[in-house]
Amino acid sequence: MLNRKINKGVILAAGDGSRLQSVTGICPKVLLSVQGKPLICYPIEAMAAAGVRQIAVGVGDMAGEVRRALGDGRHLGVRLEYILNRDYCSGNAISVSKVRHWAAGEPFVLCMGDHMIEPGIVARLLQWSPPAETLCVDFDPADRHDFAEATKVIVDSSECIRHIGKELAHWDALDTGVFLLTEKFLDAIDELLPKLGTDIEISDVVRFLIGQGHRFDTCDVSGCFWVDVDTEEDLNKARR
Repeated sequence: MLNRKINKGVILAAGDGSRLQSVTGICPKVLLSVQGKPLICYPIEAMAAAGVRQIAVGVGDMAGEVRRALGDGRHLGVRLEYILNRDYCSGNAISVSKVRHWAAGEPFVLCMGDHMIEPGIVARLLQWSPPAETLCVDFDPADRHDFAEATKVIVDSSECIRHIGKELAHWDALDTGVFLLTEKFLDAIDELLPKLGTDIEISDVVRFLIGQGHRFDTCDVSGCFWVDVDTEEDLNKARR
């Protein structure tokens, strides 16, 4: 049974796709066609299939194009709202922070707009209860992933995150970019702003929470399909 208490989702789509500039100069990365539909439709459809139909899309670069392409989301079975992040060149946690008013204290699913994911990932995440900070991780990632660029995770004996980062030489799983977050995460971003400015990544916030003694759970989605599209090589793999 899915946890129907989670009604809201957030998708980050503010970046400028700098590593795909050969194609993103005229089309936002999240709108690139992958197997017949825009890349961002994969996380939208995954949320919708799991019953999450109130979705905020964090936009920045080429915001107008994203709005025009997706509209109000009715044709996708969801209700889309758009939250502008004018600091879209800053760390991705800043885009997350912009949803505070919209989230109104409710927990929410967070997905990356440039990740192609299968619906089962969000469905599995929502089986976790009670709602608490959780990251979907892949303990057996396929070779389609760029391990050098991927965010890695070390878990402890209770399957909570012990460390997270791209630089980890030894690790247990990969970060899939699908989270369940609460207001606690937004509060942590606010605490980090005076220390780091706007250069705050989601992984920075996870490390901060862990360092403060907070539990950050993991949800094992090994075997589910997902791919992070950052480069032209990633895009070609996703299109196969």
